[in-house]
Amino acid sequence: MSNAKKQFAALTTVRNDSLFLGKWIEYYGKAFGYKNLFVFLDGHDQPLPEHPYVDEVNFLRLPHMPLARSGGDRRRARIMSHLARGLFWLFDTILVMDVDEFLVLDPNAGDSLSDYLASKSSRPTLSGLGLDVGQHLEKEEAIDPSQPFLNQRRFAHLSARYTKPVVANRPVTWGSGMHRVKGRNYHIDENLYLLHFGMVDYERSTGKTADQSRIDAGWSKHLERREELFKIITTSEAQAWDDIVPSARKKQQRGRQLFAWNKPKLLRGNPVVEINSRFEGLV
Repeated sequence: MSNAKKQFAALTTVRNDSLFLGKWIEYYGKAFGYKNLFVFLDGHDQPLPEHPYVDEVNFLRLPHMPLARSGGDRRRARIMSHLARGLFWLFDTILVMDVDEFLVLDPNAGDSLSDYLASKSSRPTLSGLGLDVGQHLEKEEAIDPSQPFLNQRRFAHLSARYTKPVVANRPVTWGSGMHRVKGRNYHIDENLYLLHFGMVDYERSTGKTADQSRIDAGWSKHLERREELFKIITTSEAQAWDDIVPSARKKQQRGRQLFAWNKPKLLRGNPVVEINSRFEGLV
């Protein structure tokens, strides 16, 4: 029996999802193998998603603890850090992210995501440039979950909040929401992008605000801030990809948040970018 490690594992947690988990399984399953996916269901009341390879995915049901948003984010980061640390006995590289986040390799890199990440294994962590993808309310229709998101959405806010160190090549401890790694610097790779789709559809996303359990847990202000994305994308003049993305990456790599040196500083002016057509169909 071989003692060689498998290369990649991908981890996420989910609660009350009706849109993302199936896509998450499909995307990362094709990239790394369905048997190398680990999904932690937040609560014993959570159903399994409908997916042809659902039986190959590793599911673990965790007891749900009603917590305020900040407390819940910290608890989730601690759980994921500990579980990932154990999985490093079996895997070389572990990706940890929210279920609505997709790490995408620029097609111009001419490689598969797994081969590309394997070539970057000398770094403790890797971040993709954060793109908060949202619906342009005047140009885009409601999302069709059966079709690729990037065939239906063309605009994103260049957001440092989603420039997250989701790739780890050795055991690390993630901070709240996996926005940083404690005690370590970050590196934004020149060919990686972390696409956040939490606000990909206006009707579905604003419906979360009316979820009484989220309101009771202190999510109201957070969700209201996130809903600003629709206004930003709809009212801003989108910049061309090549005009803004390289400079945004450099600014985020250099600029640090005042009270968190290992998190990138937010960019001024809420820049919106038109996603290059070469990314169509990837998610």
